[in-house]
Amino acid sequence: MNLAELRINPERLLGRLEALAEIGDTGDGGCCRLALTDEDREGRDLVVGWMRDLGLEVVVDVVGNVVATYPGQTGETPVMFGSHIDTVRTGGRYDGNLGVLAGLEVIETLSAAAGVALHRPVAVAFFTDEEGSRFPPDMLGSLVYVGGMTAEEAHDVRDSDGIRLGDDLARIGYLGPAPCPGPAPCPGPAPFAFVELHIEQGPVLEHEGVRIGAVTGVQGISWTEVRIAGQSNHAGTTPMGHRRDAGYAAASVSMRVREIAGEIGGTQVATVGEMDLHPDLVNVVAGSARLVVDMRNTLEGDLQRAERLLNEHLGQISASEGVEVETRPLARFEPVYFDERVIELVQSTAQRLGHSVKRLASGAGHDAQMLARVCPTGMIFVPSVNGLSHNPGEFTEPPDLVAGADVLLQVVVDLAQRKAW
Repeated sequence: MNLAELRINPERLLGRLEALAEIGDTGDGGCCRLALTDEDREGRDLVVGWMRDLGLEVVVDVVGNVVATYPGQTGETPVMFGSHIDTVRTGGRYDGNLGVLAGLEVIETLSAAAGVALHRPVAVAFFTDEEGSRFPPDMLGSLVYVGGMTAEEAHDVRDSDGIRLGDDLARIGYLGPAPCPGPAPCPGPAPFAFVELHIEQGPVLEHEGVRIGAVTGVQGISWTEVRIAGQSNHAGTTPMGHRRDAGYAAASVSMRVREIAGEIGGTQVATVGEMDLHPDLVNVVAGSARLVVDMRNTLEGDLQRAERLLNEHLGQISASEGVEVETRPLARFEPVYFDERVIELVQSTAQRLGHSVKRLASGAGHDAQMLARVCPTGMIFVPSVNGLSHNPGEFTEPPDLVAGADVLLQVVVDLAQRKAW
């Protein structure tokens, strides 16, 4: 059989996407499967069931990452692909899920095709807690997978309710026995290559009328928790000059974060998407505040400048408002640049299949940026309608989903036939 003519089964891929979306369905088109919740367990069970139905060797490691392998002609290191199936609280049905289920479809297509014998094994994976919405940092499972965090450190991470990650991992039945294959202290070989198919989660491809993105890298990410302690007091009797208003201080930080992005320009983005006030009453000056600042840039130097400007403002607002400010880093990753050989393969494959293609960087974090530490890595993007993601309105047109999966299939076939780079 001519492997270049292989294509995935669209109905099978779309059907699995719909079936997984039913788990954690929020009733408005979205999904909520926070990491290690009952909904996450149900989603994992469904996907692992599909893996086992295909006769794949399924391995669960010490942080709940799941890898299912289809054998090749040799026992050499596999070509790996996949993503994640956990979501944010107001998530959609494609973020992460597409990469995993398209990967499963790639393997089913290969296994169903007569006479296909790949040199290398191929493996589809989904990683634990990619979103970091419940247990920071994001990409936690893949970070442990490549040796950037120990399993013991990951197990001790707690959510906002004080629940320990390792305890909930055991509770849902996904505290696996397998070690992680990254560098020391995680033993074992890294994959030959890693490829992740994902929705863009931004407006560029749709706006430019391009079907496939050949992703060049991932922006650096800085998450900082800011806690502000002031003094709660009566909103009517406390003169403005006598206030230690934590709510005002938090608002000024949010405003300053937006200004910093404008001052730096380029690819700099900055967001305050999480903020809590206490006592959170209409007629009481806030005594304390907690917020999380998310800043990202494709250039490490500019990201560091943004962090410096934020810290300068925190010192200024502390002095001017008489509040105490404490910060805690939740996640910090430098920008990642993918392997040029994989980028070129994605681009040329998309063109061979008749699709328009554009090179672009990712504004969101992905498991691929962690795998890039240990093996040649790349990503494939497909358009997001209206640029929406982390939103129940998240949508990608079915022909684009199928096109991305076909590109993934052909990229995997090419890589799996290679004996060396």
